[in-house]
Amino acid sequence: MDAALSPWLWIVVFLLVGVGLAGTILPILPGVPMIFIGLWLAAWIDGYQRVGGFTMGLLGVLTLLSVIVDFAASAMGAKRVGASSRAIWGALIGSIVGIFFGIPGLLLGPFAGAVIGELSVRGDSGQAAKVGIATWLGLLFGTLAKVALSFAMIGIFVLSYFVL
Repeated sequence: MDAALSPWLWIVVFLLVGVGLAGTILPILPGVPMIFIGLWLAAWIDGYQRVGGFTMGLLGVLTLLSVIVDFAASAMGAKRVGASSRAIWGALIGSIVGIFFGIPGLLLGPFAGAVIGELSVRGDSGQAAKVGIATWLGLLFGTLAKVALSFAMIGIFVLSYFVL
């Protein structure tokens, strides 16, 4: 690799990881995948001398796990309070549709989907509200899990790059 290009690539690495960390909290950004791409670029810059295939594979698995957590967290929150299967599907669909409406859609989509799904089955607004709140709590705990996975990925990378 061209040595003159290397400092610029490292800037891109730090930007990707930094924006990725923000994206673990701001739901509009694909945070953990951005972190993975940044860490992969850092390993590539070094020719995979310090961070090899095993570590990158582990980071890939953690990235995949975070994506699964991201989509499943709201639905799991709804399920914990006895939500119907329609409410769980509604939370998942609301999460996906919410992506297209920015931050308000990402925050309200899972809630609205779960509430609409629950209302369509039971018609009980009290239960539907409980399901909606549980969906939000699932979203909160999912975000916390993504933050933990992000820092674990960075820690594994740093350990592999500087220590092992």
